[in-house]
Order: sequence, then C-alpha cells, then structure tokens
Amino acid sequence: MHVLITAGPTRAYIDPVRFITNASSGTMGCAVAESALAAGHTVTMLAGSMTAAPPAGAQVVPFVTVQDLRKALNAHFDACDVLIMAAAVGDFEVAHRRTTKLRRSAGPITLDLMPTPDLLEEVTRRRRPGQIIIAFAVVDVEPEAAARQKLLAKRADYIVVNSPAAMGTAESRAAILSAEGKVLDWAQRSKTDLAREIVALLGTRK
Repeated sequence: MHVLITAGPTRAYIDPVRFITNASSGTMGCAVAESALAAGHTVTMLAGSMTAAPPAGAQVVPFVTVQDLRKALNAHFDACDVLIMAAAVGDFEVAHRRTTKLRRSAGPITLDLMPTPDLLEEVTRRRRPGQIIIAFAVVDVEPEAAARQKLLAKRADYIVVNSPAAMGTAESRAAILSAEGKVLDWAQRSKTDLAREIVALLGTRK
C-alpha cells in the first residue's frame, strides 16, 4: 500500500519573523511512518517544521503553513491508498499578516484570527472507494464523544484520540475508535507502540 502521512505542526505567520504554532514535534507521524515502512508499505510524509527526524526510506514533502499542507494534500492524496492525518493542523490563521517586522515600540497589538480550512473534510469529500482514512483528535473534554462526532462528520475510517498532554512527548494515552466502536482501549503507550497499532489496522481492511 501507498501510505500518505501528515506530521508535525503548522505555522500561522504574524509578520516575516513571528508566527503562531503548537507543541507538536512530529514524533507520532514519524513513528507511524517507520512502522509502515517496516510493514512493507510505501510511505510519503508531508512534514511540518518538526524536531523529530523522518525515517530513512520515506519520501518527505515539507510544508510550513496550513495552505502549504493543503496544496501538498491536493497533490498527493489521489495517489495514496491510506491517509494518516497525524499532523497538528492549526485551527486559526492570522487575518492580516504584516509584511514588515512589527516593532516593540509600536506598543500593544491586537491580532484577528480566522478559522483555517478543514483539510480532512476536503479530502474525504473526494476519496475514492477503497481508500482508508485515519484521523487524529486531540481532545481534553469528553474525548470519546468528541472524537466519535469528528469521526462520523469527517467520514474517516478510524480516529486516534488522545489528550493535549501527548503533544511533543514520547508517550500518549490514547484510544482508537471506528464507526462500529472502540478498536483499541485507552492506555498509556509509547508512540512507537501506538504507531504499530495504527499500522496493524491496515491489515484488517481489504
């Protein structure tokens, strides 16, 4: 199978040198890529500004902003058999990005933030029969209910749900849900072990 994996954070630029981002290190996406390669799959990684290193053997396509990731998904999604959306895609972008560096002497500033496009929803609308989509949800309130709602709304096959505490760490307390129910119970695992569980799902689909 050709597995397309998104990994790492996005950046929303305020001015040429400052940006809003999140704590994602890309560790989860890299672990999934390594596990998929070990299982014999072909792997393309869409990689944000990560501190984790992509595994050897993966084709790596870099992105920085949500719009960069959107373009990369549009370019690579149709050719994949599996999409694993492990990237921490920012929910907001700066409405009016400054073209010159803001000076501290200018005093307090106010930023207007706009919602970013829903990239997962965009790709699931055009999925072809047989493509597998595995989503991720970082939820800290009623995680299973919120993740199941996202799973059904986005028409994904599986969703990996964990808490914000997983961001930038080597471990994750996570579960995996499908439309039929829970396929992996909640537990604290290394991201390497969780990645193996995710890749194992591919063997259950024809």
